[in-house]
Amino acid sequence: MMVTELNHVKNILRLPKGTRKHAVGIYFNDDSSRTFACESELEADEWCKVLQMECLGTQINDISLGEPDLLASGVEREQNERFNVYLMPSPNLDVHGECTLQITFENICLWDIQNPRVKLVSWPLSALRRYGRDSTWFTFEAGRMCDTGEGLFIFQTRDGEAIYQKVHSAALTIAEQHDHLLQSVKNSMVCFLALPVILQQSALMTQNP
Repeated sequence: MMVTELNHVKNILRLPKGTRKHAVGIYFNDDSSRTFACESELEADEWCKVLQMECLGTQINDISLGEPDLLASGVEREQNERFNVYLMPSPNLDVHGECTLQITFENICLWDIQNPRVKLVSWPLSALRRYGRDSTWFTFEAGRMCDTGEGLFIFQTRDGEAIYQKVHSAALTIAEQHDHLLQSVKNSMVCFLALPVILQQSALMTQNP
């Protein structure tokens, strides 16, 4: 049995269901990665939260009364930066009006402007279909995997370009990590499939010295 030491961990993320069901990915500073599967989505979520807390120092937060997401020590403080936005009414969401928007490694988070401790809603970056901006707007289309379901969300803001750049950078990082992890999974499957052949060849060599 192989034992992996959880040292020098860079990030811990849930894998998209299309990559592997009920799975958690662990990414290390040397660009290596490990993945493991759980029995259910709930169990995978719990493991992801526990590992983030233990390995990255991330606090487990309640969606409505939590603190802002805290990332690993040493990570750029700008990940906690919030932008003042005005969310336009949407049929998919009861919330609209003035609020603050934050981009973390994994999510776009919306916070109550009157009570900064109250998180209104969040969208996984990996579940966004597209996003865009101009000088006074930032907008994105959420996919079915988001808590809000499918829909277009429009924010009036003076920081459209800055928000776009942060979202784009975080989305590219997630895509690169998922590609790297998918390749690791494929390599593991090749090794697993090759094992019976190696054993069979070894048996033939034993029978025919």
